[in-house]
Amino acid sequence: MASFEWWVGLRYTRAKRRNGFISFISGASMAGIALGVAALIVVLSVMNGFQREIRSRMLEATSHAQVSGADGKLPNWNDIAARLLKNPAVKAAAPFVQSQGLLRFDGILQGVMARGIDPNREDAVVTLGQNMSQGSLNALKPGEFGIVLGNELARTLGAKLGDKVTLFVAEGNVTPAGVFPRYRQFTVVGLFHLDMYQVDASLALMHIADAQKLYRLGDDVSGVRMRLVDPLDAPRVTRELSGQFSEPLYFSDWTLENSQYFRAVQIEKRMMFLILTLIVAVAAFNLVSSLVMTVTDKQADIAILRTLGASPLSIMQIFIVQGAIIGLLGTLLGLIGGVVIGANAGQIVGFFEGLLGMQILSPQIYLVSQLPSEVQAPDVITVAIIALLLAFAATLYPSWRASRINPAEALRYE
Repeated sequence: MASFEWWVGLRYTRAKRRNGFISFISGASMAGIALGVAALIVVLSVMNGFQREIRSRMLEATSHAQVSGADGKLPNWNDIAARLLKNPAVKAAAPFVQSQGLLRFDGILQGVMARGIDPNREDAVVTLGQNMSQGSLNALKPGEFGIVLGNELARTLGAKLGDKVTLFVAEGNVTPAGVFPRYRQFTVVGLFHLDMYQVDASLALMHIADAQKLYRLGDDVSGVRMRLVDPLDAPRVTRELSGQFSEPLYFSDWTLENSQYFRAVQIEKRMMFLILTLIVAVAAFNLVSSLVMTVTDKQADIAILRTLGASPLSIMQIFIVQGAIIGLLGTLLGLIGGVVIGANAGQIVGFFEGLLGMQILSPQIYLVSQLPSEVQAPDVITVAIIALLLAFAATLYPSWRASRINPAEALRYE
């Protein structure tokens, strides 16, 4: 494109128009593109933040991968753990016993996921021990029947450190008088807080030796949990490990256990992207109307340029430049605004929560109590490209229409 077309296009963009309504439409088009781009970046950043936060919170209480027996019992787990650790992708391994149960305290019953752990090995697999609000995992001693509860679970029961709670397990005792539930009294020796409601409100930890006695497993365990070098590589590693064992074992990883959640978030992210792209498309349609009105307003100028030797292609390029500049400025403003707001979304929402005196994000619903956000460069680049393409496409019809103006007809009444 020659410098002549650029110069005239830039001049038309900067010049004050005789028709103020055209200027208003052009400004609205630019603002619409900026708003659409900013909204897209902010929403995608918030959804990225939710994925990151939920993933990190899950991995604080959930292992990267685990192996369990086909019938829920895993004998010879020491040998299996040693074989797992020979794989360079596995950093640590720890046994566990897990089952559902009911906790009772002061007349209140609450369903829990009861998990028996080895405190000496657990910190190598998950970072739950670093999130203790009271006590520690080392307070779990074999034979003492201590229990560590999530903060929300303890609050629901009304239990605190030192209280005695009763755990009922699913398996019952069969007697001549009938089947009676099996239960055991535990002492609360610690509380943890992950700031993830589902885990804080349902997980109870005990020493693995106590869990083996309670569930009558002997020396068996439910399975072995693993920490991997790269948690994002968990699906490949579990497939590789499953091929190294001839025993009937069941391998799973954190992505498989939480696949429904992450699939739902990914679908929601794509749908929000498509819906919010419509804002940019609407702004592009405004750009079409703005350029059509500009072409109508500049018919005499176009005719003069044609009589001076400008080709139809040059006229078309002039208005493409004008529309592209509006689209570029709108996209640039939207990128700056979206990145700034997206990077500080948590602080902005926190400010309005304090101002209004209300909690916008309920941890019972959204799993987190503060709005997370993570601006990712691929998202910003994708949004910018789409906005520029839509803005460029919006310039084609008005520019083509300008190139078709007949100079004689345009100057007839001038």
